[in-house]
Amino acid sequence: MTLLRAQLQARLDGKTKPQGALGRIEALALQVGLVQGTLSPNIERPHVLVFAGDHGAAVEGISAFPQEVTAQMVANFLSGGAAINVFARAFGLGFSVVDVGVATPLSAHPNLRVNKAVFGTKNYLREPAMHPDVCSAALEAGRDAVAHEVARGTNLFVLGEMGIGNTASAALLMHRLTGVPLEECVGRGTGLNDAALAHKRRVLAQANARVPATPDAIAALAEFGGTEIAALVGAILEGAARGCVLLIDGFIVSVAALIALKINENARQSIVFSHLSEEKGHIRLLEHMGAKPLLQLGLRLGEGTGAALAYPLVQAAVVMLNEMASFGEAGVSSKAQ
Repeated sequence: MTLLRAQLQARLDGKTKPQGALGRIEALALQVGLVQGTLSPNIERPHVLVFAGDHGAAVEGISAFPQEVTAQMVANFLSGGAAINVFARAFGLGFSVVDVGVATPLSAHPNLRVNKAVFGTKNYLREPAMHPDVCSAALEAGRDAVAHEVARGTNLFVLGEMGIGNTASAALLMHRLTGVPLEECVGRGTGLNDAALAHKRRVLAQANARVPATPDAIAALAEFGGTEIAALVGAILEGAARGCVLLIDGFIVSVAALIALKINENARQSIVFSHLSEEKGHIRLLEHMGAKPLLQLGLRLGEGTGAALAYPLVQAAVVMLNEMASFGEAGVSSKAQ
């Protein structure tokens, strides 16, 4: 790997430009080459995976939208009407939704993969969100979804989520796994006003107090997580193990990445943090992981939208590495030593 890194860097430095002049694009090219283990990386069948699940704690009024919106938005995804669908079409990305824990049954669709761990999690204000077996099943659902697409030729994934109440779940997990004060992890989610935000903070403080300690990341995930978050953890671990590039979306998917890295730090090489979202805890979370997002566009939607918008930058990095001429090829004099 050290040799490959040196060879990739030499190839980048030999392009017809001052060394480092393409900034993060050069770093992306280097990363993709290392992930794929080659001097000539490529992107094959890039694919969006949106994992969906419902949260029992939604009954506590922690979201601006009711729980039934999860299933309604999945239907919108499958009809092609959501923002993530628009971006996927614009950039030539494949698309599918994985139902890991939506509380209601969904109609069959070619772009829907049903691998339910449970019909919605339990209310973590009162009890653990998931039995360990449910959490394990959700993790496996994420692994299975990635393995299925890899078998069809995919080597880059855009990872997104849908689940009313999942910013609250992610905030609890962030607090437990980083030590950042809970209040600094809790944001407005889908657009809570000041009074509703204060209520959300109170509910999450009560839920946090219910469980004095959690021994590890998986235990915390079972206590406070959603099935879609658990599936994302599995997807990240599986994708990294298979040498795929993984575009991480906003706050919720970044929390899944945090958990995945707690389980296997080696997964970091495959991860590209796509953007800094407007959700309050995201900047502290990225700082905790030492992550530098590619974009800062004021997004707070989820669905994988920020990761999809970052995809053309990865594509540009790969094309640059493979097609940009070297000084020797172009007959251009290189920098004097």
